[in-house]
Amino acid sequence: MLVLVVVAVSAQLDDSYDFNQYVAEYNKVYSLEEFNMRKGIFDTKVAAIRKHNKDTTKTWKEGVNKYTDATDEEFKALRGYNRAARSAITGRSIVPHQSTMKISALPDSVDWRLKKVVTPPKDQAQCGSCWSFATAETLESHWAIATGNLTVLSEQQILDCTPNPQHCGGTGGCEGGTAELAYDRIKELGGLTSEKLYPYVSGRGSDYKCKDPIPAPVAKISGYTKLPENEYDALLEAVATVGPIAISVDAASWGGYSSGVFHGCNQKNPDIDHAVVLVGYGTDTKLGDYWIVRNSWGASWGEKGYIRLKRSATKECGVDIHPDDGSGCTGGPANVTVCGTCGILYDTCYPIVQKE
Repeated sequence: MLVLVVVAVSAQLDDSYDFNQYVAEYNKVYSLEEFNMRKGIFDTKVAAIRKHNKDTTKTWKEGVNKYTDATDEEFKALRGYNRAARSAITGRSIVPHQSTMKISALPDSVDWRLKKVVTPPKDQAQCGSCWSFATAETLESHWAIATGNLTVLSEQQILDCTPNPQHCGGTGGCEGGTAELAYDRIKELGGLTSEKLYPYVSGRGSDYKCKDPIPAPVAKISGYTKLPENEYDALLEAVATVGPIAISVDAASWGGYSSGVFHGCNQKNPDIDHAVVLVGYGTDTKLGDYWIVRNSWGASWGEKGYIRLKRSATKECGVDIHPDDGSGCTGGPANVTVCGTCGILYDTCYPIVQKE
């Protein structure tokens, strides 16, 4: 089993930095056979990182982190978000989105972290639980916006207590799900409890049974809103005026991201496979417009747990030829059109808070 420990990313990947230093820095323990296998992966990735960082045309930097010696299969399992036909999602709790402002009237930048309605970065570890993190984190923020109470909510309740008979986004638990499925279930259960009362224990990839009884709910919802597919204006307006948004993306090329404005995804055939949270947008005078995206790979990854993705009102669209790797249910189409950097515009939603 791969040992992953959250520590600070190397400040400087100089020419002398090698696998022995990496193992010591990240407190990894391997047998001799696995050490040699991991070293081969590490050496290949570090060579690519150094080449990338020497390219002055790039708008982002890459670096080593806890995933630098992980196999492609391990990294894909970590993302753990399988998408098929969204048409099969029940959508029992969908509430239509109501636009409130014209795009021209929106602020030039928005960052919900500055409004103190976003909890600190989290780490899903070796469980494909991104969907539960995106669900809980988005609800945390919307609950704080509505009530003034910022509470860390339970991803584990979502994992344990959300049946997935139609295999929406996977087979449930660490094997994948969707924010839509989770919001339906949270409403059905009467709310979502706190992390303190129902702590996260699936970090090593194990699934558990739903607690009986489930601890008292902390945050309640009346449903959720889905934004129109592949619509830039709708997403920009929603994150500016409503709050953070649960989104799905192609994160296959995010592993080495360290800083800057990223646009290194496969835009021709993006593979939507990861659920994250959009918390704002802005503009860098040198690097251009960007979205601010919260990940669930710990504070040591990226820009303290975040990534900035290129933002463009001009749609960049591609065809996901593996929709079963993304966010829907069994029996979907052979391919789907997705737009925006890393497919950010395709599948977006947010919870509707039910105040007492």
